[in-house]
Amino acid sequence: MDTTTTAFRLAHAAGGAWSEMTEACLLQLAPLPQGLNLGFVYVTDALDSDLERITARLSEKTGIASWVGTIGFGICVTGREYFDKPAMAVLVGAMPAGSFQLLPTVAKPGETLPDAVRDWVGTHHPMLGVVHGDPRNGHLPAIIDSVSDDTESFLVGGLTASRRRQHQIAGPLTDGGISGILFAGDVPVTTGLSQGCSPIGPVHEITKCRDQVVMELDGKPAFALFRAEIGEVLARNLARVGGYIHVALPIAGSDKADYLVRNLMGIDPENGWLAVGERLKTGDKLMFVRRDGAAAMADLERMVADVKRRIEGTPRAALYFSCVARGPNLFGKNSEELKAIETALGGVPLIGFFANGEICNNRLYGYTGVLTVLG
Repeated sequence: MDTTTTAFRLAHAAGGAWSEMTEACLLQLAPLPQGLNLGFVYVTDALDSDLERITARLSEKTGIASWVGTIGFGICVTGREYFDKPAMAVLVGAMPAGSFQLLPTVAKPGETLPDAVRDWVGTHHPMLGVVHGDPRNGHLPAIIDSVSDDTESFLVGGLTASRRRQHQIAGPLTDGGISGILFAGDVPVTTGLSQGCSPIGPVHEITKCRDQVVMELDGKPAFALFRAEIGEVLARNLARVGGYIHVALPIAGSDKADYLVRNLMGIDPENGWLAVGERLKTGDKLMFVRRDGAAAMADLERMVADVKRRIEGTPRAALYFSCVARGPNLFGKNSEELKAIETALGGVPLIGFFANGEICNNRLYGYTGVLTVLG
């Protein structure tokens, strides 16, 4: 499998100490193409304490000063995924001068961007931002909105997924908010979103609720509609609902294919209520969905085909951010998710990670896969 191009090169390694894997990746990258000025690095959380040392070593040996990355429960490369083992992946590239700008951490909604970033945005009019978020920050949706508005960029990325440290790389090691990289408006990019859950019923209107508790849908007890839609088998054994049935919030103005999946946090049959992992208000729309590997694979193949159709020119590199509940947890242990993308895109150098939430445009998704191709 050829995963090199004239501008981007991919390397990955698993097992052993961080230093051994870093050297293995450097050997794969050699000889280094001329003009390298950007690197992406993702590690599994077995290496969460080593990310800074890994990046420093990569910078020293490649001469690349600008690095972006984070930690995941798993990482993605072309045609393959690494889960629950020490592993790292590196993508290096040569980009035109001025075509990208690192985005340091934004930890609060409305926080003013550094002067250098604002000046670059005003000159280069970015179209795309690749960002990573710290899941401990409860203001992430508002921060994502803020960064998207201030940079006028379409944001993609994911939330760090680690059992311990929640570090990101955006130049230096960082955490606490949103960080990443912005690409100038003349950099060709194509993006796509694939859902991991499929609807099992119609869209309902919330007619009575309190914060995260849904009391009525379409004027009827919420639990009654829920029970009718999940079917008799599940209704008789509600313990099987957890992790399988979820709530989806359709995006206003879109069709049923674009929705935000949120966990079903609790069921109160006596009162007829449902608790959802999102603050809601009367008039919001809601539908029930289920995790479905076959439907998710079909939607992934649809999305990748659509992205491929819209790519202008020859794709040079790709980034993929997938939910921790996908990968081997949804498609099996043979990297089927990454193989499906490779089948469509060929040996394009691809890197990414399995995230604790996925970012697409200015929204925080769950159970999705977000693909970005650099042309």
